[in-house]
Amino acid sequence: MNYLVRNRNNGTPRLFGDFDRFFGHLFDDIPELAARTPAVDVRELDDRYVLEAELPGMTQKDIDVKVEDNLLTISSAKMEEKEEKKNGYIMRERSSSSFRRSFVLPKDADPQKIDAHFKNGLLSLELHKTPESKPRAIEVKTE
Repeated sequence: MNYLVRNRNNGTPRLFGDFDRFFGHLFDDIPELAARTPAVDVRELDDRYVLEAELPGMTQKDIDVKVEDNLLTISSAKMEEKEEKKNGYIMRERSSSSFRRSFVLPKDADPQKIDAHFKNGLLSLELHKTPESKPRAIEVKTE
């Protein structure tokens, strides 16, 4: 599982991304300043890898998953606009949020066999291993 790593823009540190990652917990009580990168858990099973990303408040339409050149990317860009008319005044609020997480696929993962499921704010990706990478028993013969 050593190959699933966060894309760091070719090794160049990102000031605000690193700041959020290292100090984001300090701002948990202030939603506007909290880290906006979703938590992702990665597990390796015998026949596949499983990635689970917590995406609360999102819908299936908000999420984009792509594989390109052995790089798996989960991203989202969401725009919201509210308008309220009251007592002759118009109140308009606009907000937007976005994120992007990228992972280098392990050598034994098949980029053609990735299943994605979304339910209750949890995105689950199953990356199936190639048949060649699975262990196989070798018969020992006597001479």
